[in-house]
Amino acid sequence: MITLEQVEKLREKANISYDDAKAALEATNGDLLEALINLEKQGKVTPPEGGGYYSSERCFENNKEQTEENKGKAYNNKESLSDLVRKLARFCGKIIHKGNINSFEVLKDGEVKIGCPITILVLLVVCFFWITVPLIIIGLFFGYRYRFRGPDLGKESVNNAMDSAANAAESIKKSISAVEKE
Repeated sequence: MITLEQVEKLREKANISYDDAKAALEATNGDLLEALINLEKQGKVTPPEGGGYYSSERCFENNKEQTEENKGKAYNNKESLSDLVRKLARFCGKIIHKGNINSFEVLKDGEVKIGCPITILVLLVVCFFWITVPLIIIGLFFGYRYRFRGPDLGKESVNNAMDSAANAAESIKKSISAVEKE
């Protein structure tokens, strides 16, 4: 059964009369695409420009039909695996660069004893976590202080946090020694 909605859609697409649209739909048992193709074969409808084709797929963007140009853009936004790998490599390169221009310093009595790039510190923590982290904590109890230096990590807030950790270790050490004296 053919509905009024189908006839109206065909009239809009093909720019034909109501009777022609109804006849075309009856001949194709209500298949809108097939009706358009038959009307094109009869010469009542001009074929799409550029040798295109009709499609039953609905392409709407904000309730307007997409142009062929916009359809192409939608398909070209997909990235290939090589593009993703290149982006990942660039991101990793930026992170390594930032790690190399910023440094981690170990201080004893205000004098820098050791300094190394953040990249090395991260590798040590990742690969040798159970050795590196305890050594850093033990160093706090032996009077060592730590600070970050560089354009990205030389901020006061980061170094203040490191100083507060050193001060906490110092107060724990003093409280332990006070308990031992008693």
